Amino acid sequence: MINLDFVTAVSFYALVCICPVFLLWVLGRKQKERDLVLDPDYIWHCSVCTYTYINTREAHISTCPRCLSFNKKTVDH
Repeated sequence: MINLDFVTAVSFYALVCICPVFLLWVLGRKQKERDLVLDPDYIWHCSVCTYTYINTREAHISTCPRCLSFNKKTVDH
């Protein structure tokens, strides 16, 4: 029979319980980072206050959420 003191047994139990949770957390976090993709067509830059914001509507003119000025989408090639 294996002799274990109380501290060693509790440490081993905690290690066995915490390691799978940590592993699932790390793998889940990598999956979330991989799914995040932002199309550059939705990134707008205000010409008045230089604020950068996201507008997912398919429009050529957008309103800045900070200063409420109208911005026209410029084609960057």
